[in-house]
Amino acid sequence: MKTYLSSLILTFYVSTLLISCANYGDTLVYKNKDFKIPKVKTVLYFNPEIFPDITEIKEPTYSAFYSATSDKMKSLGNIRYLQVDTPISFDEVDTKTVIEICQNNNADVAVIPKVKYFKVGLGKYVFSNQVIVSMKLYDAKGQFLMETSYDTYKGNGRLLGSASNSVIIGTKGAIRKIHKEMSN
Repeated sequence: MKTYLSSLILTFYVSTLLISCANYGDTLVYKNKDFKIPKVKTVLYFNPEIFPDITEIKEPTYSAFYSATSDKMKSLGNIRYLQVDTPISFDEVDTKTVIEICQNNNADVAVIPKVKYFKVGLGKYVFSNQVIVSMKLYDAKGQFLMETSYDTYKGNGRLLGSASNSVIIGTKGAIRKIHKEMSN
């Protein structure tokens, strides 16, 4: 009876830890509370900046990113999204380009994403490639609204998985956080 009770308590603690880790992955880095966004009808997504800058991982990352973006945007309702193949630096955003592209495409907001890969493992043994997907949100006038990120390793607490699956999970997590903050 005592071993049964202790294993039940251990299971409860592990379950609680895993559930709390899922919420730990998404973080709101900054939110500009001075600006209010009216109802968003069209969201513009730029190509994500990828770190490390390796040409072989760009196309699979773009494919996984836009697959997750389309799936998540469909689940959010009647919001159109546009994909723009213009590269913009995540750390030094050119607001003139954001304004111009938003005006040309009748977009309400623009998202500038970044995907940062890192390896999880011990020494020379790599278990999986995890990512941190960060997104900056700008309105059509080029005003910075918020920045959020999602860490797939902290958020899911998983060691195994493909890099493209990590990009999909991270992208959906970051979009979910932006949508939640815009709804508040």
